[in-house]
Amino acid sequence: MDIKRINPTVRWSDATVFNNMAHFVEIAEDTSADISGQVQQILTQAEATLALVNSNKSRILSVTIYVTDFAYLATLNAQWDVWFPEGCAPSRACVKAELVDPSYLVEMTFVAAVLS
Repeated sequence: MDIKRINPTVRWSDATVFNNMAHFVEIAEDTSADISGQVQQILTQAEATLALVNSNKSRILSVTIYVTDFAYLATLNAQWDVWFPEGCAPSRACVKAELVDPSYLVEMTFVAAVLS
């Protein structure tokens, strides 16, 4: 089975698809935004990436969320809860982490089933 890499660079690809499974990571493009703005950007970007790999948010299987401060969880959860269609929330882990750039407040890794 072939591995499909979306927009590969020397260091990473925007998404990697293998065996009808897509793996990708999203961070906010505008890191001057507060946690609400960064979460919204990530969810919007995730929808675009899902479209690129022929999937959608109802097909997300798991998400790992890296957040720099657990004080952000209420805001993150409020946006998360309304973003997913009812009955489609994936498995999820939320980890407090120091991210590579101090302006990043949150980073998310996604695994989604691809439509064949």
